[in-house]
Amino acid sequence: MTGGAMGIGEAVVRRAAASGAKVAVIDVNLDAAAAVAAQLPGARAYIANIAIASDIERVCAAVVGDFGRLDGAVNNAGVGGELGPLTVCSTSNWERTIGINLTGTFNSLKAELPYLVQAGGAIVNMASLAGVLAEANLPAYIASKHGVIGLTKSVALDYGPMAVRCNAVCPSFVKTPMTLAGIPDPAIWESIAQRHPMRRLVTADEVAEITVFLLSDRAGGITGASHLVDCGIAVA
Repeated sequence: MTGGAMGIGEAVVRRAAASGAKVAVIDVNLDAAAAVAAQLPGARAYIANIAIASDIERVCAAVVGDFGRLDGAVNNAGVGGELGPLTVCSTSNWERTIGINLTGTFNSLKAELPYLVQAGGAIVNMASLAGVLAEANLPAYIASKHGVIGLTKSVALDYGPMAVRCNAVCPSFVKTPMTLAGIPDPAIWESIAQRHPMRRLVTADEVAEITVFLLSDRAGGITGASHLVDCGIAVA
């Protein structure tokens, strides 16, 4: 589980552990990952920057060494990027956002797949509503999440014959430490909630539920799909 120390990642880690999984909590913040892992039976914490291919390769090898195999992977680590239209999107913002969200997912998949092929495992890539629809003033983020959905389809097609499933989960607006830092005003959050047909925001726990389901044998016939968790905003 990359980006497993907080927010959606932490919710997924906790739900997976509650379902009986032995969880590897991977994050750039080792102390935060260790704090989460310490609360879960059999969990371990690892540090990695997914934008660096050798980092995630090292960690995947360590996970398999510690647990014996890799049955499922959730590629969740990501950043939101800076606000502004394309003409004011800095090269540094573009490179960082694409480098973590898209290239980081590519790096993670490349490191995980050899082990998942051995186990016949499952992958969930954390995309976003912004991977399906556009949101104003987020060109780098939107491009990165559209790319994650494309990677998901490609992996599903190429590795399906090897019994590996790969799906994407696409949450809409979820209150997490990262998003709250970017939008600290409660009034803005309320206005966002009112844009949803259900007049509320998706919770991290709801995202965790579908993610863990997609990793499980109950979703054995599902691959290559992008699953919206959005309180209906995509149809509004």
